[in-house]
Amino acid sequence: MAKLELYGTGSCPYTEELREWLEWTRREFVEYDIDADAEARERLRSLDSGLLTVPILVEDGRVIQVGWHGRGCVVGSRS
Repeated sequence: MAKLELYGTGSCPYTEELREWLEWTRREFVEYDIDADAEARERLRSLDSGLLTVPILVEDGRVIQVGWHGRGCVVGSRS
């Protein structure tokens, strides 16, 4: 089974909505709060430097979705 990871922040309502959808559809996933987890933030940057929007859904090390229904929360800069 594919490894699914959800990267987001506790303050982003779209992260919450995507999490709820994943739970509703009974998808197994691991969630990372990039505001609270510096290692997760660096892992995410290594996948695609410059990502500015959460939530981000990663499957087997590949970004498959950015945002939720066309919406997301800005979290950083491209520096």
